[in-house]
Amino acid sequence: MPTPRSIQRTYLTLMLGNTLAASFIWGINTIFLLDAGLSNAEAFAANAFFAAGMVLFEVPTGIVADTVGRRMSYLLGTVTLTVSTAIYVLLWQVEAPFWTWAASSAFLGLGFTFFSGAVEAWLVDALAATGFDGDLEAVFGRGQIVSGIAMLVGSVAGGLIAQATSLGVPFVIRAGVLMVMFVVAFRLMHDVGFTPAKGQRPLTEMRKITADSVEYGWRVPAVKWLMLSSLFSGGVGFYAFYALQPYLLELYGDPTAYSIAGLVAAIVAGAQILGGIAAPRIRRIFRRRTSALIAMSSLGVVTLALIGVIEVFAAVIALIVVWGLLFAAEMPIRQAYINGMIPSKQRATILSFDSLMSSTGGVWAQPVLGRSADVWGYAPSYLLSAGIAALALPFVWLSRRQRDPADTVVGAQAPPEPGVTAPRPGERQAATATAVGNC
Repeated sequence: MPTPRSIQRTYLTLMLGNTLAASFIWGINTIFLLDAGLSNAEAFAANAFFAAGMVLFEVPTGIVADTVGRRMSYLLGTVTLTVSTAIYVLLWQVEAPFWTWAASSAFLGLGFTFFSGAVEAWLVDALAATGFDGDLEAVFGRGQIVSGIAMLVGSVAGGLIAQATSLGVPFVIRAGVLMVMFVVAFRLMHDVGFTPAKGQRPLTEMRKITADSVEYGWRVPAVKWLMLSSLFSGGVGFYAFYALQPYLLELYGDPTAYSIAGLVAAIVAGAQILGGIAAPRIRRIFRRRTSALIAMSSLGVVTLALIGVIEVFAAVIALIVVWGLLFAAEMPIRQAYINGMIPSKQRATILSFDSLMSSTGGVWAQPVLGRSADVWGYAPSYLLSAGIAALALPFVWLSRRQRDPADTVVGAQAPPEPGVTAPRPGERQAATATAVGNC
């Protein structure tokens, strides 16, 4: 029987491998697309098709995780991402037309949806089954620190490798790391504390899980408002990160200095490490999790606006550090909050639906912001990004108004399973099941 410590070690190994594989191309992805002959609008439209693929496949792959198993979902993700990454390199070599990038980006989105929700749900259930009673933010924070280290190494290496060889080589390395992670997950990742649904037809089971997910996700106001905020913050997060690559090269004055582009991801990675360390401490400053979320999101809006106003290379670098710290410190708190409001059996699907909302934001926001960069330049596009991000704040406030126990209790517990008598309001903080919970 695995222990909470071994479960966390496996989780950290998965986070390390996942992020290392992805981060080899994070610092150069936009430049890679532009080098393939796409305009800013087309490059971010391709990213929007990636987000659209995530929207299309989030719930179906979440249902796969809840019916077949979290481990199988992860393994399918590594295979899909390996193939789609190889296709990306081929399209770059032949300077393929836009529609092929759109299709391959959507396929890439499919690969990531097999990951989203599955690893987090696997961790939550395995820890609960092995008697873990620690702090939610601490678990997520450690995962974020490991991811930050992997991102720091991968993004710097990716930029340097691209500058020394070509923009396609980091993508090839990424595919190789993904194949290694398939082997690692096959050996170490086993579903613990979760039994895949059996004995029913797949479509029948999928309909049942989808209905339960709506009942325990969308129809729970605090969860619904939090997910709706992602329609604005999610799309801006995509754009703000990837547009920094060509924007910094523009400010630096050398369009071929790919190591500078890799610096963007490296800075965000370093901020992610510090943010993961800081998250539990920040949480203790606020009585309610939503207070921390609103405060950090508001500061993030201001930071994005300043990136658009102060067109100086060194100043923008400093602002990226601040923005990365705020984003990184916010994520473990948000993860702990939403996991505290959803039941175990529907966890992977609801988390996938939450990711779907963020991806939907990327579908509409990235082409709009990419077009604004073509017309007005990168700096004004960041001012527009700040305005869009600000629209997420009222939805977090509406979630706060629901006063869910997960908003105020460290290690808050998930709602009872269907058929289990719910405790009275005064008992809920002590009696509901723990939801301990990364694309």
